Amino acid sequence: MPYSKKNNDLQPEGNLKDELTAGIVGYLTMVYIVVVNGSILSEAGITLEAGMMATILASFLGTLIMGWFAKLPLILIPGMGINALFAYSIVIGSGLTYQEGLTVILIAAIIFMITAFSRLGVLLRDAIPDTLKHGITAGLGLFLILIGLEKMGLVVSGSSSVIAIGDFTSPIVIAGIITLFLAIFLFIRNVPANFLITMVAGTAIAYLFGTVDMSAGTTLEINPGELLFIPSFTAINELSFWLAVFPLAIILIFENMGILHGQLEMLDRHEQYKRAYQVTSFSTLTCAFFGTSPTVSAAENAAVIASKGKTGKAAITAALLFLGTIVIIPWISIIPDTAISPILIIVGILMAQNLRHIPLDNLAEAMPGFLIVVLIPFTYSIADGMAFGFIAYPIIKLAQGRLKDLSPTLMVISLLFLFDLTIKAIGL
Repeated sequence: MPYSKKNNDLQPEGNLKDELTAGIVGYLTMVYIVVVNGSILSEAGITLEAGMMATILASFLGTLIMGWFAKLPLILIPGMGINALFAYSIVIGSGLTYQEGLTVILIAAIIFMITAFSRLGVLLRDAIPDTLKHGITAGLGLFLILIGLEKMGLVVSGSSSVIAIGDFTSPIVIAGIITLFLAIFLFIRNVPANFLITMVAGTAIAYLFGTVDMSAGTTLEINPGELLFIPSFTAINELSFWLAVFPLAIILIFENMGILHGQLEMLDRHEQYKRAYQVTSFSTLTCAFFGTSPTVSAAENAAVIASKGKTGKAAITAALLFLGTIVIIPWISIIPDTAISPILIIVGILMAQNLRHIPLDNLAEAMPGFLIVVLIPFTYSIADGMAFGFIAYPIIKLAQGRLKDLSPTLMVISLLFLFDLTIKAIGL
């Protein structure tokens, strides 16, 4: 691979046509996030249009900085799983307002940036056992699957059980099931931009079943105050606020570590890890003001890399395309839940694949990870699911007589989670 010397860094020389193509492919592969993330954010208290605008602006700026400063072909978009944590656990679950939830993001992002610009990030990375890291990712995946099934009506609250199968005579359920199987077919066939095609086809299917309100896409109605948000610090003295900050910061730190490590390995650009990590942390900080859940380096960047994207030109191309998405918001706002849910389910399945990294032949290591995997969807709380796994790990090591395997950092994190559950148990 040819390299050029620029700004004291070795940068690969990419073919301009390949870079532009990779950026376009990346955009088409990931533009689904505008609707999907906007839909999830709307559950937490803002309009769908405002959620989509926030997603576009955060994706544009984060990706632009990644391409310009880090010179990497990586696209940053709001993370699946993290958006569910923000909407369902931090805002709805903790009883915070949307603006107070954005302050949670702001504080967590500052903690993330401290780790990115210091050696603390390495300390934390080495302190958390792999089984817990994989358990978090897999648990988030199952949570997304559950949300997707609920949105399409295939799973509902049961009268004699916690959950039950939905009404198969409902046009919404029928449209959702058809779209789900179409999405699976396109994904398995590795059709380019399969998620985008799923949304378009799913909307057409829902229209045929009479479940789409076409009038919703005629005008763009966004309050100017929803273009940039001012985080509210009114809840900063409440314990629930800080109990929301902690799990978000942990997920931001460790999920981005794992994602960037894998993608830079694909690019053979390990020397750029620190800069990419710093850009990602700064992008997260901006999300608190754009009004969206934090961005991450998208898993779908594999498509950019496979399309021969090697430099920041690919990312800059995708960033500009994301910005251009603003003009089609009035039309994409009509996309129904049944066209979005299959994407949530498939992404959830991809995340759940991390189950294979949990050592099933070593139950002492596997149990904490599985507690996280199971309890995140069953408690409908990402933070609570994480807590049980982190508390169980040192207990199991104590039972084995292997306390020397526990780092002081892990013990502090586990005790904080124990404190969190204790406070909830006594009703504070």
